[in-house]
Amino acid sequence: MLWLLMNTSPSFAQEAPDLFQGYDGEWNHVSAQLIALAEVTPPEKFTWRPAPGVRSTSEVYMHIVRANFLMLDAIGIKMPTDFKDGMGTTVTSKADVIRWLKRSLEAVKEARAAETSADLQRKTKFFTTDTTVDNIFLRIIVHNNEHMGQLVAYARMTGVVPPWSR
Repeated sequence: MLWLLMNTSPSFAQEAPDLFQGYDGEWNHVSAQLIALAEVTPPEKFTWRPAPGVRSTSEVYMHIVRANFLMLDAIGIKMPTDFKDGMGTTVTSKADVIRWLKRSLEAVKEARAAETSADLQRKTKFFTTDTTVDNIFLRIIVHNNEHMGQLVAYARMTGVVPPWSR
């Protein structure tokens, strides 16, 4: 921890004002990074995959989209009627992927903002697992950050520099 404090630029907090601001701040941060990375990725890189049988760039983004909507469905927010099975592999254009990504990120943000402290403690199920609404939101943010890391690796492998690291 001391090393981190001594080797972090004083402007770090100014560059990432949402960090250390609880769930909403962290959600805003990962959402902004996902969108920024998608926007700087050239359209032809959306179909790139690191190896046969591994998700392409667009498939990773659409996996995030589907998971966001699926986890919201577990707390009573219905999956959009225009989101169909198979879209994780059929939606590949940069514009369409970004449109779905933004829509799912905003849906999570709005859903979380609508929950009261008591609502967050409400019991629910995710498939066969007993959990709470709060734990669903925690899983959503962890999942989005997990795949952000994957997408940063994809970007680096294809010569794309994440905008926040320039």
